[in-house]
Amino acid sequence: MKKIIFVLVCACFAAGAFSQDVKYEVRYATNPEDFKTYDTERLRKDFLIEKVFEKDKINLVYSMYDRFIVGGAFPVSRTVKLEAIDPLKAPNFLHRRELGIINVGGNGKVKAGNKEYTLKFKEALYVGSGNHEVYFSSDDAANPAKFYINSAPAHTSYPTKHITLKDANVIKAGSLEGSNARTINQLIVKETVQVCQLQMGLTGLEPGSVWNTLPMHTHDRRMEAYFYFNIPDNQAVCHYIGQPEETRHIWIHNEQAVFSPEWSVHSGAGTGNYIFIWGMCGENLDYNDMDKVPVDKLK
Repeated sequence: MKKIIFVLVCACFAAGAFSQDVKYEVRYATNPEDFKTYDTERLRKDFLIEKVFEKDKINLVYSMYDRFIVGGAFPVSRTVKLEAIDPLKAPNFLHRRELGIINVGGNGKVKAGNKEYTLKFKEALYVGSGNHEVYFSSDDAANPAKFYINSAPAHTSYPTKHITLKDANVIKAGSLEGSNARTINQLIVKETVQVCQLQMGLTGLEPGSVWNTLPMHTHDRRMEAYFYFNIPDNQAVCHYIGQPEETRHIWIHNEQAVFSPEWSVHSGAGTGNYIFIWGMCGENLDYNDMDKVPVDKLK
């Protein structure tokens, strides 16, 4: 199915129906009972995004989990424009959507409507729904910006807002003794900006810590996506997926992302410390609305 969609998109590009800047694919939702039969190849095909960033392109994955979109804009030699993709059936990308952006590269600019915002490393931008167009550019091609993108459907429009780490709602969690001492920077949450359903944040693990979430948890009312970065060469993160009594794992390398369905545990452990961005959407904005799973209940 993925190959067919790619061929169709390429044909549309050739005909001029879509922007040359945007590439996309569609992922379908999975029944947890069917999930039990998946091998490694199927797990990676359905849940892992192996290439988030591509030079002078915007790569997007449109998921049927709450119609959440994950992707990356990587402007190096030119400005790239975020335009509507065919599944949206809309005149522009933000027609009925809100957008969250976190820069994980060099300094860059995002133009939303008539206003331009400079985003430094680890800074975020929330863009509300509307008819405004969005453009991405880098200040220095030798050190280009890398804009990680999450988007969710929106029922109304809220103002665009730039959020820095100084603006974040910061939570210290875990401990070195538990190998999970970490700092949670809630960037796009109800405490920092008015949103419809999108939430995003950035969590960094302390040296000597590897678990990004412990105890593991699920939250039936919200799906989630993880983007892992700052993973050193020859290191990796083992991301856990599946129901608590039927878990699997996906090995993830630097600057890759993974979908975590609402019925799945949300957790991972690395061979060293790293940084990851969590993004989610669903029925509520309560960050603490989760069902924690005791370690002795995992299978």
